[in-house]
Amino acid sequence: MGKQHLHRIQNFFNLAKSRLKPYLRYVILGGTFLFIAKAFVSHWQEVANIRIRAESFPLLAIAVGITLLSLIFVGWVWMLILREFRQPVNAAWAIQVFLKTNIAKYLPGNIWHFWGRILEAKKAGIAPKAATLSVLLEPLLMASAGVLIGLICFERINGWLRIVGCAAILTAIHPRILNPIVLFVERLKLSKNKGENSEVGDAAGDRLISPLESSSNLAKKISNVKSERQNNLPIKRYPLVPLIGQICFIGLRGSGFLLTVMALNPVNFIDIPNLFGAFALAFVVGLVVPGAPGGMGVFEATAIALLGDRFSVGIILSAVALYRIISILADVSGAVLAKIDRKRDRFM
Repeated sequence: MGKQHLHRIQNFFNLAKSRLKPYLRYVILGGTFLFIAKAFVSHWQEVANIRIRAESFPLLAIAVGITLLSLIFVGWVWMLILREFRQPVNAAWAIQVFLKTNIAKYLPGNIWHFWGRILEAKKAGIAPKAATLSVLLEPLLMASAGVLIGLICFERINGWLRIVGCAAILTAIHPRILNPIVLFVERLKLSKNKGENSEVGDAAGDRLISPLESSSNLAKKISNVKSERQNNLPIKRYPLVPLIGQICFIGLRGSGFLLTVMALNPVNFIDIPNLFGAFALAFVVGLVVPGAPGGMGVFEATAIALLGDRFSVGIILSAVALYRIISILADVSGAVLAKIDRKRDRFM
């Protein structure tokens, strides 16, 4: 009776989850935009008094250029990730595909840029498994890099929390932790596609072994299975180089945001690390929160919440709005450049 009651509760929660999930993105977007609207209403006079000076336009133009450069750079980092999975791709192709597909992150669902990269990788002859793993690992390393920068630079974080947090992040992306997760997801996919568990050497496989088989042969087979598993692990080494690449990417994006703030208001040198740290944390929140295409709304609300007590709310409101425009301009420019480059390749 107790088991039936527990089963009914589980069914209820599963049903509620499936019914409420489509509305989750609207709740998130609505909440973040309400927060931004409330901040704007409370500080609209500060925003109205802000003037973009003539000398600010070069800073904003440089911010667009640096943000575009960050997209080109992270496309190169994606190439490094593919090479970690032993896929010999060249940098020009990876950057072109990344720029072309990145604009799709603004579509509802926030997954279409990943899907586009997988399709393009398959067309280029890259193994489907490696293509899928690369687009899973890339945002994971990006989020890890952002959290590391945030923990180090944002001043309101306790010293011990910084040490523990950095150690946890660096441990979490170790192959010994990542590989079991990847293999588990792979087994789920195989069992869904084939209708059976494809893992070699598990309990189901053991039952297929003939009872007349000698223990020595059984031990030899188990040893071979373990050796084969070890050789087939998707991530062979610690992804240090791609992680450093993602840290540089976040640094470039943060530089664009810093220039945007400087275009509106002078920034003291001692405030630069705090701006970088808050930007990195806001970027990660916008990256991981579901239902926010391109982190729109979520990034802005987080940046306002983190920086509102250190800087003028009017300045931060204006800066995040300007930076969103700069980001969209960089994304569109990158997609246009990728398309022009592809047409040039066809005519050559």
